[in-house]
Amino acid sequence: MITDRQAQILKAIVQQYIETGQPIGSKALLDVLPTHVSSATIRNDMASLEKAGLIEKIHLSSGRVPSDKGYRYYLDNLLEPINVSEQISELIQSDFSKPQFNKIDEIVQQSAKILSTLTSYTAIALGPESKNTKLTGFRIVSLSQQQIMAIIVTSSGDVYNQIFKIPADLPGDQIESVVRIINDQLVGETLSKVSQRLKTDFPYLVSQYLRTPDGFLSMLDEIIANVSADHFFVDGKSNLFNYIDVRNSSNLKYLYSLFDSDRDLTRLLGLDQNDLDTDQGPSISVQLGDELDPQILKNYSLITARYSVGDYGKGLIALLGPTNMPYSQLIGLIASLRKELAKRLFDYFREINGNSS
Repeated sequence: MITDRQAQILKAIVQQYIETGQPIGSKALLDVLPTHVSSATIRNDMASLEKAGLIEKIHLSSGRVPSDKGYRYYLDNLLEPINVSEQISELIQSDFSKPQFNKIDEIVQQSAKILSTLTSYTAIALGPESKNTKLTGFRIVSLSQQQIMAIIVTSSGDVYNQIFKIPADLPGDQIESVVRIINDQLVGETLSKVSQRLKTDFPYLVSQYLRTPDGFLSMLDEIIANVSADHFFVDGKSNLFNYIDVRNSSNLKYLYSLFDSDRDLTRLLGLDQNDLDTDQGPSISVQLGDELDPQILKNYSLITARYSVGDYGKGLIALLGPTNMPYSQLIGLIASLRKELAKRLFDYFREINGNSS
């Protein structure tokens, strides 16, 4: 347990190091501490903080820098988010207004672009996951004797298509019969319910029209799985390399490929252990690199923020940058951005539902 004065000193060291990137000495702290104390008192408190593992010496300089433990204490106990200025708030609104959005993914992708542009870090955005998203339409378009395009429409207003190869001897009237069954039986069901029925009672229904229904059902299950999968959007990927140790080429290779794998992103964001539809944990959180991957992400931190679009689901935005990021400003920025993102998505959903009613 540290004293109030030691907490003030730790906070000042973190903030000065974030601002300057240089080790902080006792003399530099004299002018920034909220209360006047002697240089000797500051040195004694710094010695106590170093003994507690909250600050450390990194070279021959007499100054100190925050340790990972010190950052963690600062983030958990001393951080005070700073609200964005009216100018930045208007800029966020303006950047969301510039494009004409035709689907949800475009809005989510724009949020990652805005966040990356405003921070010069790497931004990640995930669209709202809703267990209530329903299948609202299904059709098949024949492209050739052995190729068809399956098209599905969801209650989110999104349209997805995928091309599949079919047996040459599969009669067109049998395919049309199955399409009618799908529209009669599955349209209006949630995507999770559709996926479940494709493995339970639906094969029997289809078998009455197709001699070998497995291939057709696998095709439909594949496209439903693709629609239901997480859709990540990353912007500012190259910004990571501004903070990497170029002497470690393995780190460089891993970071370069990190954002190309949905599995790696899912693990990085903790989505393999947590469900966005639960209310567990803080809505905005910070993880230090040693908490994420001590070997690869040692010099980085991840700020993660969940957002809600009511009954339409929940999503996530995140920012990956150096450990000495200006957390107070960034958390305030992300809080403002997620609020505007949720508003834009809600307006989009409301418009879609209004047009479909």
